[in-house]
Amino acid sequence: MSSPHSTKIKRRYKVLVAKLGIDGHDRGAKVIARALKDAGFDVVYTGIRQSPEQVVYAALQEDVDVIGVSILSGAHMHHMKRLIAKLKEADAMDIPVVLGGTIPVVDVDELKSIGVKEIFLPGTSLKEIVEKVRELAEEKRKKEEDLTSL
Repeated sequence: MSSPHSTKIKRRYKVLVAKLGIDGHDRGAKVIARALKDAGFDVVYTGIRQSPEQVVYAALQEDVDVIGVSILSGAHMHHMKRLIAKLKEADAMDIPVVLGGTIPVVDVDELKSIGVKEIFLPGTSLKEIVEKVRELAEEKRKKEEDLTSL
């Protein structure tokens, strides 16, 4: 007899794409969302002008594997610090966060030090973004499987 795990259907990776703050330019976020959908991901797009609290709430409600944030306003340090703090408060630091947009190279190390897993600078290919998001989603699922098998 086969184990119950062998018949378990693996659900598609799910990514939440968000725009934080007053930044209303969402064309890039929509392009990324479409590329992820085309690559087989389930994508939740929260729309523009979201707060970190709204993004964390949606991520938890949707049980996402990765949160992707697009920021063009220049307020990336402020918003990402708040988002990471809200994830910590919600005990949800297992959800990797990636950031894309007009992010100055000089801010990359600090963003990574506060918990952003990957930063996609202007010119990053859609293929590279999809591959990295898939890798982070796989790592998250593997950790979840390891915890449930204990």
